[in-house]
Parts: sequence; structure tokens; C-alpha cells
Amino acid sequence: MLDKRATRHASHKHAFLKFNNNSSNNNDDVHVVMPEHIQEGVREDIAELELDEVVRFDSVYNHELSWLSFNWRVLALAMHPNLPGSRGTTVPLYERLRFVAISACNLDEFFAKRVGGLKRQEVASSVSALKAEAYQSWPAAKQLNLIAAEVERMVDAQSSMLTDTLLPELREKGLLSICRYDELSTAEQTRLDEYFASELEVLLTPIALDPAHPFPQLQTLSLSLAVQLRNPEDQAKGGADTALRVAIVPLPPNLARWIDVDIEGKTEGKNWTCVTPLEEIVRANLDSLFGGMQVVSTHLFRVTRNAELERHEEEAEDLLDMISEEMRERRFAPFVRMEIEEGMPTFIRRHLMRELSLKDTDIFEMDVPVLDLSSIMSLPVGHKVASGGYAWPAWEGTTPGELQGAVEGRESFFGAIRRQDVLLHHPFHSFGNTVQRFVEAAADDDRVVAIKATLYRTSSDSPIISALIKAVAKGKQVAVLVELKARFDEERNVSFAQRLEDAGCAVAYGVIGLKTHAKLVQVVRRDGTGKLATYVHIGTGNYNPSTARVYTDFGLLSANQKIGADVTDVFKMLTGLHSQAAVGGYDELLVSPKYMIDAFVELIDREIEAAKEGKPCGVTVKVNSLDEPVLVRKIYEASLAGVKVNCIVRGVCRLRPGVPGLSDNVRVISIVGRFLEHHRVYSFMNRGDPLYYIGSADWMSRNLRRRVEVATPVHSEEAKTEIQRLLNSCLLDGVDAWEMRSDGRYERPQTIEANTRMSISADKTCDIFDPDQYVSIDFEDPYATTPMEADGVNAGRGVPAPECLSEQYGMQQSMCEYYARRSRVKKT
Repeated sequence: MLDKRATRHASHKHAFLKFNNNSSNNNDDVHVVMPEHIQEGVREDIAELELDEVVRFDSVYNHELSWLSFNWRVLALAMHPNLPGSRGTTVPLYERLRFVAISACNLDEFFAKRVGGLKRQEVASSVSALKAEAYQSWPAAKQLNLIAAEVERMVDAQSSMLTDTLLPELREKGLLSICRYDELSTAEQTRLDEYFASELEVLLTPIALDPAHPFPQLQTLSLSLAVQLRNPEDQAKGGADTALRVAIVPLPPNLARWIDVDIEGKTEGKNWTCVTPLEEIVRANLDSLFGGMQVVSTHLFRVTRNAELERHEEEAEDLLDMISEEMRERRFAPFVRMEIEEGMPTFIRRHLMRELSLKDTDIFEMDVPVLDLSSIMSLPVGHKVASGGYAWPAWEGTTPGELQGAVEGRESFFGAIRRQDVLLHHPFHSFGNTVQRFVEAAADDDRVVAIKATLYRTSSDSPIISALIKAVAKGKQVAVLVELKARFDEERNVSFAQRLEDAGCAVAYGVIGLKTHAKLVQVVRRDGTGKLATYVHIGTGNYNPSTARVYTDFGLLSANQKIGADVTDVFKMLTGLHSQAAVGGYDELLVSPKYMIDAFVELIDREIEAAKEGKPCGVTVKVNSLDEPVLVRKIYEASLAGVKVNCIVRGVCRLRPGVPGLSDNVRVISIVGRFLEHHRVYSFMNRGDPLYYIGSADWMSRNLRRRVEVATPVHSEEAKTEIQRLLNSCLLDGVDAWEMRSDGRYERPQTIEANTRMSISADKTCDIFDPDQYVSIDFEDPYATTPMEADGVNAGRGVPAPECLSEQYGMQQSMCEYYARRSRVKKT
């Protein structure tokens, strides 16, 4: 099967980036390392381990600690705004605030999913003694302790960054001030008291903590006040110790968190936005809730529930009903974390821990003016930061030149796609003018007879859903697979499935035991001769116009009938009982869980054989996460055979690059910046005729073994060039890129020139802003000695080498500039 695919990728000779490892541990070049400490339990030196031990030991790679390492890199954008190599580029002030909030949101999801799963394992003791001994696997209890220690460090860093740096700078620049109630004037306090009496008091339900009042059912991620009270009459009878009582006041999560206030001095040349959090108003008016009682102290806390519930799909009579029931169960799931304000008395803390069934390691004390750090995303300062240069300028996606005529109404979308495959690159290309218009055009076109689509996550007001409903109303056949098991989108997807069914669409809920993560749209249209033809979109990201503005993704629009035939077979499997194995597999697509992992192993094996024969060889992958042991082992084998392997992995990664005698030829890069890196790209040198695939699958066990994923080959020479442009830009990036060291931590070079792997020769550069300018290096062996080899990069034949990456901008901003210029050039 692979031989047949290889013959379709004719003579496009993109070279892979060459690098050396001479500076990977050069401390003179290191400016920022994240995390700054060696994580507890992690083995730094793995040179003495056997290959199987490197691949399997938790002390070499642990998913949870690797994920926390990624979150450190997110937080670094707030902690180190002038990152090395930036050439004056800095993270704007408001964006730094946003990255603190993002890192906090990430932790919320981490505790709900990952820690929740470990809590279930701890109860079930699911790690067998045999496995633990064979692979040094850590039991859940040990992992939870290590997580708690690491998160405590992270929370301290978040708190100090917010309190000591960001909030003072926001106030100093006249942008924002978060005020306590006691900082306000008497008149302003009176106004807030009136607001409490008219809008808040009736919505609050104070609950005493005593045998007569059950502990309240607190919502996950909700805030509550623990109130310490004293009854003056009891105190007179029995003394101070017997008079103390405790009550809980849950804060309604559907109310605005931030209330505008006026403060003295606001007009002194500073047009501040001044706000106070909701809990400050409630604190100041607790006397109204506890008449006759004396309020001694108040202590804010926030709880997180487990979102990792046990699921028995095989026993379910109706998957939709099962997911709906799971949503109800999640509201009462066990607690996994409590965040508290600094200074909460021990007896209140212990009381809450008993009620919530939490341990000391589940409690995180924070010294911050805002306990819920994720809520700072909603601070009302947007209009000021946009006009004052305190945020990145808004980006509006462009339209690919191949679709310009279709968008302007001069030709049909289908004619444009029939002429040539179109590679879409979001957010640099507009989702609305490409994917959305493709589906809307299919709904409106009288020649279209059928539309099929997979939906994993989409927006609440999804234009894709609306277009599909419009299509079925116009008499077209519409089949939609809605993945009900998409984490945290289950409730929304249940609603979408019911809405589509009510409209008359044929709706499937997925494959029992698997999640359908593939991103597919197929349009069947009758052409001018009366024959049916298929048009497909295969993507790396969701059909969600909101996330398409901030996630980087590829998508392919194609009229290739062989790819279309494979997509037809995928939908037969998803909606029916079709077995592709019965007809010999897929001709073009890589599809999991049946075929994909074996295909990737075979593709890497081909590179190993090429290396042994002295032929051009190399592997470059760009994924969100990489932890599949079979592929990790194969990458190490490829490195030992002399194959250069570039892994651009945003998040968790099981690999350890640069280990002498094991991974000398492996490089691991993590890009963290303005946009969330989300492409999935897989490229193989293939003896000088490179193969390129894009798809929905990360190189993780869950994607390759427990999900339906689809990757498509890319045949268009122009599309291949654009993909290689991205890969080169990532590997040359000196602003947004972090490089993994052999100890598992990530570093940034002090300057671009200091790390030769991230620089290009001055006489072999090309401006990424100019879409028509390319580097052309004419030599047969892409790893032969050339003038560029001394600089550690071989940009390759016909491949754009982005000069600006080593001068001022990171990959993401450079791509914005490149696509903006390309759009202007094509329009003129």
C-alpha cells in the first residue's frame, strides 16, 4: 500500500532541515529554561538506560508532569515578556495577563480530567504490581503527590506575577484597577450596598454548617464564601470558643464577576477602568444575610469536580441517553481540588476538607486579589488595550487566491476546487470565506445531491449546522456524525444532534468504543455531464469558526476522486457496519485505529532503509502531543540509523532528544505563542521525493488506538511548498520556539546566533514576506556539505527560507505578514 502511495508523490524535492546538537547543553547560551527546576521524580540522565526503559519508565516520561511542563511554557509568556531572540519583540501587557489566565484555565481542565482520572485509579488501585515492577510505573498516589508539588510551584508563580507585576503595571498605565470595597468612597460603597439589596441578596442562599443543614451541592469551578460567625447571646452564655459558627454562601455563577466602580483620583490624568469583584460586595453586606450574628471573618474558596466518569458504551441501549445521563452525574461527581484564600483558619479548612472528601495535597492556598485566575480573561479593558498597543493587533484572515473568484461570485466553489487542490491555513486564511463558504455553497447549489460531515466541536451558533439544516430543507441528503463524547462539549453536541435530527438529517453518534475525531466534509455533486463527483474537505482542526481564529490548522479542499472514494468508505464505516479490511484497505487515506499506526511505522522504516543505503532520508512531524510508545521507539531506531528526525510538538512529548548514542539525530521543538499551534503534519523524505500528510491525529496512543482519525496525502506541489514553508519556519523560529534538552526541560537561546540550529546563512536567506522569492540550492544530497551546513540549516531546493524569523518575528507573526502580503499581491 505504501509503495502505491509513494508513486503518486512525484519529484517534489523539498529538503528537510539539517541541524546539529553541538549547543543543546551549552549553558552560556541558555537564558530561560522551563520549568526552572528539575521536576521531582524525573530522571535527568538517561544515557545508561536500555531503549525499552527509556520508552516505558515513568521517571523518563510521565504524561502529567510533561503536561505541566507545557503549562510552564504558557506561563513563561507572562513571566518573560522579552524572551531571548525576540529582537525587541515583546509580549504586550494585556496579553501577559491573558496568558496567566490561560495557564489557570489549563489547570482547571487538567484537574477535572487528568487528576480526576488518577483519583479514580487511586480508588481502584488499577496499576498492577507486575506492570509497576516491569516498567517502573508510578502508582496513582505517587503521581498525585508529584502533581501537587509541581502545581504548588506554578500557582505561586501565577500569583506573584499577577500581584507583584501585572496588576500594578495595569494601574500605572491607567488601564485597570481592581479595588477592594474598603478602598472606595462612602458614596460608592452606598451605591454598591443598594446594588446588593436590589440585585444580589435575593439570589444568595446562605447555608449553616451544622447537623440540621446538609452541605450544599457546590458547582464545579464555583466560588463560595466560608463565613465565621459569632452569636453574641451564645458568647455571653458559654464563652468565645463555643460561640463560633460557620456558614457557606455560594456565589451564583451566572452573575457578572466584575462590577464597575468609581474611585478617587480616577480623573487625575488616568481614565482607569475600575472594578471590584462580586465577592467584595457580598462580603461587605453579610450582616444582611446573618441577622443577629456577628461576622468574624470571611474566606473565599473555589472547588473543582471530577469530569472523568466511568463509561460503559457497550451496555448502553441509546448512546444519546447515556451521555445525557453522564452530564447529570457530572454535576454531582467527587471533588478533586479546592483553592482557598490565604489565611483561612485551620478548623474551617479541615471542616471543608471533610465535607468535600479532600486531602491536604488537594488544597492550594493562594495570596491573590482574585482567587479564580481564569476570570481575569473577562476583565473589561478590551477597548483600551486595543487602541493603546497593549494587545496584539486583531488579525482578519485572508482568502486564498485559488478561491478569490468563488468568494467574489465570479465562479463556483466547485469549479475552483476542481481546477486544483486548495490548501487552507487557518487562522491566516479566513474560516468564513473558505470552509464555511464551501458548506454553504453546497447547501445552495442545485447540482449538489448529498452532504456528509463529522462534527467533533463547533460553536454554539454554528454556521455549519445552519448550512446543513438548510441543505436538508432544500431536499438534499445530509448525513452527520456528531461525536457525543467530545469532552466538555457533550451537552452542546447532544443539543446539536437533536436539532439536526429534528430537521431531517441522518444523524449518527459515533462508533461504539471509539471517539470520532476525524475532520471530514464530503459533497456529492452532479457535474455538467450528469455524472456524480465528490468534493471533500479534510482538516486538522474543528469546524468551529471561533477557534479557527486562534488555532493554527491546515485543511485540504480536493476534487481528487480517489481521495473522495476513500472518504465515502470512511463514512460507510462511521454510519453503518462497513469493514474496510474486507475490501483491502484504503488507497489514499491513513485511517485509525485499523491502519494508521502501522502505516507510520512502515513510513519510518522506509526512512531507516534509505539511511542505510545512503539515500536522502528524514522525518518531520508537527503534532500537539507525542506519546505513542511504538512510534517513540521507532524514532529512536531511526536516529540510531542516521535519520534526522524533527518533532514539532506543542505539548506532552515522550521523546528525549540529544542523548548521545540514542537520539543524537532527534530534535524536539515546542511553539507557544499568540495562536494555539494545532496543525498535524507528517512528512517523510522518501529518498528525495518527499511525502506529506495532514490529518486529525496526534501521535498519541489514544488517537492512534482509540479514535477514528483520518490523514490525507497532499499531492499539489504548491500545497507541499506551503507545508514545508511552515515546517521550516517552525524549525528556524527564535521567538516562539522552545527546544527540549536531553534532561527533558525546554530552553530558549540567549540569541538566535548563539544557537546555530536556529539561524540561516546571510547569503542564503529569503524574505518570508515575499511569496515569490525562494531559496534555490541545487545539490543531490540534502545533507551533503554546503555553504549552509555550517549554520546548521539546509533550507532545501525551492523551499522558502524565512529571513525575518531570525531578525525580529516569530513564526506566527511572520505568517500573518506573509499571508497579508500575499493577499495584497494577488488582489492587485
